[in-house]
Amino acid sequence: MRGAGVWIGVLSIGSALAVGHLVAAATGPNSSPYLAVGNTAVDLTPEPVKAFAIREFGAADKTVLLAGMAVVLLALGVLAGLVSRRRALPGLLLVGGLGVVGIAAAAARPDLGALGVLPAVAAAAVGLGVFAWLHRLATAPPAEAAPPTEATPPAPGRRRFLVTAGSVAVVAGAAAAIGQRLSATRGAERSRAALGRIAPAEPAPPVPAGADFAASGTPTFITPNRDFYRVDTALMVPQIEAGDWRLRVHGMVDRELELSFADLTGRRLVERTITLCCVSNDVGGPYISTADFVGVPIREVLAEAGVRPGAQQVLSTSVDGFTAGTPIDVLTDPKRDALLAVAMNGEPLPVEHGFPVRMVTPGLYGYVSATKWLTDLEVTTFDRQAYWVQRGWAQRAPVKTQSRIDRPAAFGKVPAGRVVAAGIAWAQHTGVDRVEVRMDGGPWQVAQLSTEVSTDTWRMWRIELDAPPGGHTLECRATDRSGYTQTGQRTPPEPDGATGWHSVFFTTQ
Repeated sequence: MRGAGVWIGVLSIGSALAVGHLVAAATGPNSSPYLAVGNTAVDLTPEPVKAFAIREFGAADKTVLLAGMAVVLLALGVLAGLVSRRRALPGLLLVGGLGVVGIAAAAARPDLGALGVLPAVAAAAVGLGVFAWLHRLATAPPAEAAPPTEATPPAPGRRRFLVTAGSVAVVAGAAAAIGQRLSATRGAERSRAALGRIAPAEPAPPVPAGADFAASGTPTFITPNRDFYRVDTALMVPQIEAGDWRLRVHGMVDRELELSFADLTGRRLVERTITLCCVSNDVGGPYISTADFVGVPIREVLAEAGVRPGAQQVLSTSVDGFTAGTPIDVLTDPKRDALLAVAMNGEPLPVEHGFPVRMVTPGLYGYVSATKWLTDLEVTTFDRQAYWVQRGWAQRAPVKTQSRIDRPAAFGKVPAGRVVAAGIAWAQHTGVDRVEVRMDGGPWQVAQLSTEVSTDTWRMWRIELDAPPGGHTLECRATDRSGYTQTGQRTPPEPDGATGWHSVFFTTQ
């Protein structure tokens, strides 16, 4: 019975998740019990643990979480089977308890409606039913112990149990595959492809020659969409068709607005070249990218709604329930061009970057300004706390002046002699005035800067240094146009962005 018990527990939980995933294809992918529990776990995870996961796993943090959940569920399934070798009740209680957790997680999700608990309810029912059914088959007495009669058919044997368990596995696998297929083809990619190119009435100026030092090891000035960093709380990328999208603008306004995608794209669209940066970046971190975004200035939409006196922020909400609070003075600043963006680098927003509509706000870290899959804008005060502010991050989050070394690579080996060092610097909405580099604690040397595109974008730097054979430590620091030179004091990203000089150790030979 021990081996059978393992299969009973694992198949009951697997069947529950598969059926829940299938039902979620109709009620919304995020209502899948697996994802509902995962998203709730993300919300409840202590902030230091989240920061650790982002630092250690980067964009793979969600994959690590889901894989960890799978391992835990597998172990619980095995446990449910093993403790039920004689009676089904212990395993039923454990499976039922998991079902209750799934239902509670779905009910607590702010992005799920009244029907959002149906997949979890269906999963719980199937999990309990499969466990009871397979347990009854596995524990039925052998045929010779109870000779068959017309009233009592032969008891199922081991072969029948194995055939039934195999059939359950096949059906569960098919249900999961169908659910995944339906969830993945809800129309977002088709809708995005049907839009074609979204042409702005006011294109961004061409990127001038000399805007990067890619030949010396810096990134290209414009980050291709496939390489643009992604940090968000969504375990599954929301799937929204452009035709179904709506944006509600309400709160402390003279008139509420509801805009469709056609309403938004029917307005005058502008294109702006903007660098976005994540507050999770450690010193020298990778979460910074630049793109040409097309959209409608948010200040124009707010002006149409009529912002009332006393308003302090716009609380933006994603379709998955994430919220961000952006200061109203930033969004209404005519020199900043915060956008309701609909396109990125010449094509509609990629689904993973917020299709159909996201916010883009120059000069602020993304957690207060760059909500993806946008669905709601509420003009309010700072009394309403957004997702990350509730978790201890700063309310206002201007991007800090920073710089990074991209070449030489950390612990790299290069020929001795004249060494080229290169990297990036950013001081958004202020502008980079100077980058300095020093080697082995020596004097600071001024690096060459690339051609500036705007104060809202990053700037590249390069320098040639004499490096004799041996190990060397390279450091960099930037000075912005306000005269501020970034501090060498290292602080972590929490609560409002990391500080410190980036350094790399390399070897010449």
